[in-house]
Amino acid sequence: MRQGDTLCFENPPVIRAFAAVGGKREAGSPLKEGFDRLYTDNYLGKPSWEQAEQALQTGCLEQLLAKAGLGPGQVDLVFAGDLQAQCTASSYTMRGLDAPFAGLYGACSTMAEALGLAACMAAAGLGQRVLALTSSHFCAAERQFRTPLDYGGKRTPTAQWTATAAGGCLVSPSGEGVRVKAVTFGRVRDYGVKDINNMGAAMAPAAIQTLLHFFEDTGARAEEFDCLYTGDLGRVGSRLLARLAENEGLALPPHRDCGCLLYGEGPEAVGAGGSGAGCSASVLAAHILPRLLRGEEKRVLFVATGALMSQTTFLQRESIPCIAHLVELESPAAKEREEEP
Repeated sequence: MRQGDTLCFENPPVIRAFAAVGGKREAGSPLKEGFDRLYTDNYLGKPSWEQAEQALQTGCLEQLLAKAGLGPGQVDLVFAGDLQAQCTASSYTMRGLDAPFAGLYGACSTMAEALGLAACMAAAGLGQRVLALTSSHFCAAERQFRTPLDYGGKRTPTAQWTATAAGGCLVSPSGEGVRVKAVTFGRVRDYGVKDINNMGAAMAPAAIQTLLHFFEDTGARAEEFDCLYTGDLGRVGSRLLARLAENEGLALPPHRDCGCLLYGEGPEAVGAGGSGAGCSASVLAAHILPRLLRGEEKRVLFVATGALMSQTTFLQRESIPCIAHLVELESPAAKEREEEP
């Protein structure tokens, strides 16, 4: 059922399996215990950063299929994306998987976009085993979007660190697992920010617009949710989100940002937090979904934001259009409570 911009599922599809992998810095993350595989070499034994990201995403796919008990030919459809030009990492990863593939680009919002689309396909009965998969690699992203690593330039206080990580989910129409209750696909917003080193400021307005649409469409209240997880506003964007919500008179659930969760809040924190298509994806699989499965949280909102610029538009001094997609997730414990007499 569609309500405004929000798709509400009368029979919610479920996330049957999920997996997260990470690189060397992620091995020191406060969430490291939730990762299925961590690499100590960011090259992953490959000759280039770009090939390393392909291996990273392939490793996540292997973990996901193993946990789901599936072979390469048993997947109905894959939604996948990354930050490399023309979704290179995802396309090359799919060479080894004999399954229909739809490539996506939503920058850091790609995991919520992929998960939302996978849920729609499963809920409509158009796929029994639909994968959502995204990745990012710090070195590959820096080489593409910013100053080459060899330059050694100083990072600004607002800059976020692109995660070397990947995350994936298997979505089915029914079964055991975390339920996808609703999806709100965002609208592009551009508030004139041009600083490529301040993604939080660029993306926060898109996040608040999607949240406003979701609460207006559904009539839900902030107190119905245990947590709002954003990905990845970082510290700068998270503070701005709180101010924007106050200006709109919108009460928010308790808020945690995936970019801050991945690298911590104390002395070990990295810059203004993490970012990248693999950041929110890996935090979703390593932290959020396990908490829902254990019943530590019953109902949460997962809102991933993306800055939709390219290296070409940045060099042409264009402002940065952004988007945010929302996925409402519910614990199996909440379903059991509903079914009690």
